[in-house]
Amino acid sequence: MKKRYKILVTNDDGYEANGLLSLVETLRNIEGVDVTVVAPANEKSACGHSLTLVRPLRFVSVGDDFYKLDDGTPSDCVYLSLSTMYEDEKPDLLVSGINRGSNMGEDITYSGTAAGAMEAVLHDVPAIAISQVMDFTNPTGDFSLACETIKDIVLKIKNNSFPLPSREFLNINIPSEKTTAKMVVTYAGYRFYANDSHVHRNPRGEEHYWLGLHPLNFSPREGVEGMSDYEAIEAGYISITPIQLDLSAYKSIKRLDSWLDTTE
Repeated sequence: MKKRYKILVTNDDGYEANGLLSLVETLRNIEGVDVTVVAPANEKSACGHSLTLVRPLRFVSVGDDFYKLDDGTPSDCVYLSLSTMYEDEKPDLLVSGINRGSNMGEDITYSGTAAGAMEAVLHDVPAIAISQVMDFTNPTGDFSLACETIKDIVLKIKNNSFPLPSREFLNINIPSEKTTAKMVVTYAGYRFYANDSHVHRNPRGEEHYWLGLHPLNFSPREGVEGMSDYEAIEAGYISITPIQLDLSAYKSIKRLDSWLDTTE
């Protein structure tokens, strides 16, 4: 009997998110694939690679092989799933998404979607993070191109192999308009940031702040060949970026060593 291909799915928008539900339906329609979903009970956007260490967590079944993790993060979902549901045999692949909004450039460090993939590759499980650039005038979102893309990528991995070495994952961004299905291999762009917060006052006069949204302003990185993720999206392409967890600034090692040896 041919072995079933096991995929674990998570996200950071919560277990009821349209992107997640579209992803699960797509993956479950692939022949020979078993899909288990463990997603946060609440939205955890921009939670980064955080784990919950100060309170217990609980799986809540919401369907066949579909669970929400009560107040858990994407990293919690992956960590606990691997240690409780996959004790004997790890899943063949982890897919995190489909995120409502892009995850490009340094935003990857904030992203709970990317963090789910990070947690998986730390445990030697190949992983993909997939995000949909949104036109927020259409709050429901159109995930059809994202679903076509992830199906193609998963089939390629299932029938061949995962294309990256240990502790690297694929970060995929889908353009907001379905102009082309062309995939381009990119690097993470350089994003410009600014502080944006909004103050509100309750009826008692107490101040509360909402963090604002930054416009998507990017530039290419100097001395890097190829196209950035943002440039690809702007051109209407699907961006696929290999992301590594090694954050060492190798080009600065000798400079720092020399600086430490410098006498005042």
